[in-house]
Amino acid sequence: MSLIRMVRGASAWALVATMLVGCGQLLPSVRSEEPSPFATFDDARRAIEQVEPNRTRLEEMKALGLDPKASANVREVPYPQLVAQLVESSALALSELDPGIRECIAARQRCRAYQFHFSRIVRDRTGSFMLDFLNFDRTTRTSGWRFEAIVLVRDDDVVLFRNHAGEPRIDTTDRVRNPLGPMQSIDILRIW
Repeated sequence: MSLIRMVRGASAWALVATMLVGCGQLLPSVRSEEPSPFATFDDARRAIEQVEPNRTRLEEMKALGLDPKASANVREVPYPQLVAQLVESSALALSELDPGIRECIAARQRCRAYQFHFSRIVRDRTGSFMLDFLNFDRTTRTSGWRFEAIVLVRDDDVVLFRNHAGEPRIDTTDRVRNPLGPMQSIDILRIW
């Protein structure tokens, strides 16, 4: 009888140890994508760099995967906001701005600005399921990329200016340790 109890006890401890150490597959994973015709940051960058001011037309941009009308996550910036972004925040005089920007400002409502936002972000929780579940130790790894571009287009569908920015490689790890585990989130002030 004592042998059976020892086996059961050892099995129970083995199960607890396995849950504390392993079971990472049970942890949540989040995938966040802003729909994009591009698989990577470099693909998006290569496409926007093929857009040439005063040469590329809107139809040619569509062929590159940069379609302001059909792509998701594209924002058309209204003229007053565009001027505020480009001129008022700039320490440069109007004459020192890029010729495409100056032409767009002079064209007023006959110039449209498009902001493209593409990204692929993955958030994975790693570590022990039980430690995570009980709020003792949570580790989240975030990876992916983010791409943004702005394109100024004249009313005859000719691109006047383009620029891009973003994060080609996102790789961060957030770790939260709570020595009191599930008790850590209790609001002490409410108890008093």
